[in-house]
Amino acid sequence: MAITDDIVKTLKDPTPLYAVAGTADLAAEKLQRVPALIEKIRAEAPERFEKIRNTDTKVFQDRVTAQAKEAQTKVTEAFGSVELDLKKIGESVQDFALQGVGRAAEAAVKVQETYGTLAERGKGAVATWRGEVADEIEEIAVAVEPDPRPAAQPVAAEASVPAPAKKPVAKKAPAKKPAAKPAE
Repeated sequence: MAITDDIVKTLKDPTPLYAVAGTADLAAEKLQRVPALIEKIRAEAPERFEKIRNTDTKVFQDRVTAQAKEAQTKVTEAFGSVELDLKKIGESVQDFALQGVGRAAEAAVKVQETYGTLAERGKGAVATWRGEVADEIEEIAVAVEPDPRPAAQPVAAEASVPAPAKKPVAKKAPAKKPAAKPAE
């Protein structure tokens, strides 16, 4: 039954839901910054477009050509000096593989930390949302329901009011059983 217990434990764990709530809360926070960024881009756009319009295409083309020639020279130098030493290549491959494993482990740790951070943020967000909903429900209840406290009555009036009398409960007669016929 260990598998069943693990499944039940997994299904009862609210952490994934808190992580989703935390992600939604973080997204909402980031989306609040979007209007300011749009305004900044809108303000900078005319200046940038004007700069692009005034750029001399000949200067730009010469710069790109020079960078391409420089890159081609570097590639030729690198491949020209490559030696086919299989032992070195094997060591390099092994080093790259170990670096990859290390990076994967590091990424897994970062993912776990981020997941935990989002879950905590979500827990707080859910508590806040519940509080806001509770406040709204309380406001609605106050508006709909009358004052739950009874109006103050004078003490003398309470003494003169008789307690309601209990009605006697009528008992039902037991059902009669038909008489048994004697055996013939």
